[in-house]
Amino acid sequence: MSIFHRSTDAPRTGDTALSACKMVQNPLTLIMTIRSPEDFQALNTRIQKIQSAPPENNPIWIALDKLKIVHFARFVFLENNTKLAIITTYDGLFEDYLNEFIDEIGDVFNALLQHMEGAPPLPIQQNRSAFRDYIKANDLGGIDPFYSAYPQATVLDIQAALSER
Repeated sequence: MSIFHRSTDAPRTGDTALSACKMVQNPLTLIMTIRSPEDFQALNTRIQKIQSAPPENNPIWIALDKLKIVHFARFVFLENNTKLAIITTYDGLFEDYLNEFIDEIGDVFNALLQHMEGAPPLPIQQNRSAFRDYIKANDLGGIDPFYSAYPQATVLDIQAALSER
């Protein structure tokens, strides 16, 4: 098996030793406030429907497999179902990541955001800047440094290494 070797020049926040190794992964911890209990019910129903679909029919899984930049992604309801977290680890630059998501599953985000307080104007495909600002404002970020067991390995690197086995 080959060693992971690809690297993007994705800048990392903070001035740590890990920044010097050109870490390619970046975290997103998006926490959005749900408008009401009724919105939670509608949102939960929609997410459960999407997530219960087999991978080949799940629009999120299809998009993530196509993009090949997301290592992990999950939904979590928080604070007695008053908030929805979307937690991901992705390769590359935030702007690229966001644009690819808008292009591939913008309609899923449109469906989710209609239940959120302070959501950007919809559809997000026509309101990219407002969507970007909303995501940045609701991303909790993290306490640097962001740990990765494979800081210079992209999704493509890992998939290639696994296929060499």
